[in-house]
Amino acid sequence: MNKRLMTCVLALGACGLLSAQDIAWPEMSVEAKPGARWWWMGSAVDKANLTRSLEEYAAAGMGTMEITPIYGVKGNEARDISFLSPQWMEMLGHAESEAARLGMQMDMNTGTGWPFGGPEVTIEDAACRLLIEEYQLKKGERLKQKVETTDSKQKPYAVLERLMAFSEDGKCLDLTDKVHEGRLDWKAPKGNWRLIAAFCGKTFQKVKRAAPGGEGYVMNHFSHEAVERYLGRFDKAFGGMQGNSSYPHNFFNDSYEVYGADWTKGLFDEFLSRRGYKLEEYLPEFLSEEGRTDVARRIVSDYRETLAEMLQENFTRQWTEWAHRHGAKTRNQAHGSPGNLIDLYATVDIPECEGFGLSDFGIKGLRKDSLTRPNDSDLSMLKYASSAAHIAGKPYTSSETFTWLTEHFRTSLSQCKPDIDLMFVSGVNHAYFHGTTYSPADAAWPGWKFYATVDMSPTNSIWRDAPAFFQYITRCQSFLQMGKPDNDFLVYLPVYDMWQEQNGRLLMFDIHKMAERAPRFIEAVHRINDAGYDMDYISDAFVRTLCFRDGKLETSGGAKYKALVVPGVRLMPADVLEKLCQLANEGATIVFLDQYPEDVPGFGDLESRRSAFKAVWKKMQSMKQAGGAHILFGKDYAQTLAQTSAVPEVMKTQYGLSCIRRSHAEGYHYFIAALTDRDTEAWIPLAVEARSAIFYNPMDGTSGKARLRQKDGRTEVFMQMRSGESLILKTFTKDDVQVQAWTYTTPMQDQIRLDGEWKFRFVQSMPTVSDVPDEVALGSWTDLDFEGARTTMGTACYTKSFKLDAPENASGWILSLGDVRESARVRINGVEVATLWAVPYRCEVGKYLRAGENVLEIEVTNLPANRIADMDKRGVEWRIFKDINIAALGYKEGNYAGWDPMPSGLLGPVSLIPMKNLEE
Repeated sequence: MNKRLMTCVLALGACGLLSAQDIAWPEMSVEAKPGARWWWMGSAVDKANLTRSLEEYAAAGMGTMEITPIYGVKGNEARDISFLSPQWMEMLGHAESEAARLGMQMDMNTGTGWPFGGPEVTIEDAACRLLIEEYQLKKGERLKQKVETTDSKQKPYAVLERLMAFSEDGKCLDLTDKVHEGRLDWKAPKGNWRLIAAFCGKTFQKVKRAAPGGEGYVMNHFSHEAVERYLGRFDKAFGGMQGNSSYPHNFFNDSYEVYGADWTKGLFDEFLSRRGYKLEEYLPEFLSEEGRTDVARRIVSDYRETLAEMLQENFTRQWTEWAHRHGAKTRNQAHGSPGNLIDLYATVDIPECEGFGLSDFGIKGLRKDSLTRPNDSDLSMLKYASSAAHIAGKPYTSSETFTWLTEHFRTSLSQCKPDIDLMFVSGVNHAYFHGTTYSPADAAWPGWKFYATVDMSPTNSIWRDAPAFFQYITRCQSFLQMGKPDNDFLVYLPVYDMWQEQNGRLLMFDIHKMAERAPRFIEAVHRINDAGYDMDYISDAFVRTLCFRDGKLETSGGAKYKALVVPGVRLMPADVLEKLCQLANEGATIVFLDQYPEDVPGFGDLESRRSAFKAVWKKMQSMKQAGGAHILFGKDYAQTLAQTSAVPEVMKTQYGLSCIRRSHAEGYHYFIAALTDRDTEAWIPLAVEARSAIFYNPMDGTSGKARLRQKDGRTEVFMQMRSGESLILKTFTKDDVQVQAWTYTTPMQDQIRLDGEWKFRFVQSMPTVSDVPDEVALGSWTDLDFEGARTTMGTACYTKSFKLDAPENASGWILSLGDVRESARVRINGVEVATLWAVPYRCEVGKYLRAGENVLEIEVTNLPANRIADMDKRGVEWRIFKDINIAALGYKEGNYAGWDPMPSGLLGPVSLIPMKNLEE
């Protein structure tokens, strides 16, 4: 038991208020540790290398590995293992048993590459698309050509679903039964007739990046039978497993990405059953593109809603129920699919979002690589998954983390921190790296690599200091998995507005296109956030199950909120408006921003539903006028939301800090990130009341009692944060915890600059360098005059001796390393002090210093970029992977030979800063 925790326990014994567990760090469970997508290239794995790899991952601090088999390595075909074959299942069983031995968990993709599909998917079960052929007839004419698709590739598979005839005066006839062996037996009556033939065709899409044994058609996600047959292959494979093998902890599904799949057999009948009218009778409106009428848009919206329901029921729900029957759970990326993202995410056990690109927060001293792609990691997008998890009562929200954060081989741990912090404040509490590639010991450097990933594996030089980063994630997630979400508002998702307004027919909520899909909603989310509040999105289905209890709105999953916000929504089902009316009548706060809903969505039974809507709206207006219900309206978000019982977080509105708040039995806890270019030192009001609070530093594991005061009816906490830093604040509403105080300090006058020459040597280097100068001035080692300076990947040790007359005259000392490329281990007088991997590169070192002579050692590790660029310049053939191989950002071809050397080493300046305690 460490000294600080012992102090806590002794204090608890004296006051008897809280347990040691209440004030210590939460348990660092396996779920709190980061996971990773584990790419199995060609599934060319063996037991020895599986064991070696898992031992390295576990030792570094990883908790869960998710197996996703993909394409193989050139010339390595003899070692490839066919997916789900007995040998493959044997390797899976070995990986599972080794993971269990090492305290890890094993997840598995329910397929290879993406999307789901493979050799067992017949053309009948493959993804479908709508094919249209049109004919013109006049009175008395018969159709001479066959009713068939003109697409030669589709002819063997296309099935006629409907042949409809439309006259110029509005008549509609179903001629489907009059077609025999492709010939229409019908003579056109009076007038001009437009005949539309609708066929169910095939997309012919194959599994992308498939592994051996996983090649084949993408399945039809809208068909219950096709999905059932697809999953049957896994039942058969797992049924034959021997020994200790079992189903994985989680089955995983990557983002939907089924391109052009806008149809399925029997969709016309499904549409009639679900929407109450025949889609085929409105094919001219449904097929219109330019200048769509309101009727046409409503019909397309109904079609989109039908696809959404079928995807949820036939794929997402069936897949999850199948996993549950086998004792497994599901992790799913719903984004990219043609459905209501909230409902799809809520159907699985662990909703997963996806980060894509490097965020630029202007953090002081943080390098932004010039070779980056457009960033799609927007708060509004990331919150779909966590919103569904919160309202449905799911304990975890995972993330595909760091996908193409920067160019391959150029991403530093320091660049990772702001984006993982963004994930955390968006509600993620179980991050999965994208990813880690299995690479056998005999593979030449750089080993086996996946193209679109931040390579979190032992062959990357950043792995040396990655355990400190993994520990940071684990500490953060231990708090973020604790307790319950405590967001202020439910925000109504205007999916019907999105379905109504967007052009095209198939609408997929692709993360790269959300700015086009929902610009007004995105703006509303940011305006609510900027006003100091946090929120979860809610769908119509979840609104229908809301209740008002003990002064708060409560979802079916048990999450509680202070109000429901409807931001600029035009279309809303009448029964949903009726539910809001009921809740308002019971005392719930309903907030309408920008405009009130004005109409119902969809086309079926339109006038009847409009009448119901108007009746409910009239009742709601009467309630509002009578003042008995708390119904608010406004266009100024901050002013309107201030009328609710929710209290804005001043740390967001005035200080530019980002945060998320959760509740626990004795109070609340915050994760706070300084994703800003500003430093913070201020008394900051909290949105919750607290008698006491504890700060926890996830970077180094320290903690201490925060300074609180009561002012103007609010609890204020004194906070010191530098740009880029993060803290956890745990509040106690009633209890005054008795623990060691958090240390607040301020710099003294006489900081010590450690300039001049430093002793210099390489701890490790690849390729090995020699004839290195014994002493150097601080700066990039790529500017030094020795062979390999501009091309090596490695770790150099900088050593400096200095005298300190009276270190005890300061209450503490901060070591500031200035600019580090890219991470550093610090030793003072032979004692390990800290691993510094993110800006600001600073740590407290007072207890390690002594009067007189001191020795400072700093081991700095650079990126692999210079080494890989040199290999390309020399024409070394290391891109040995099939399919896409290694691509540059944006899937561009080319190599890295044109890269300039990236600065490496300790650039400084390095300073020792004496600190004094900041008095209250």
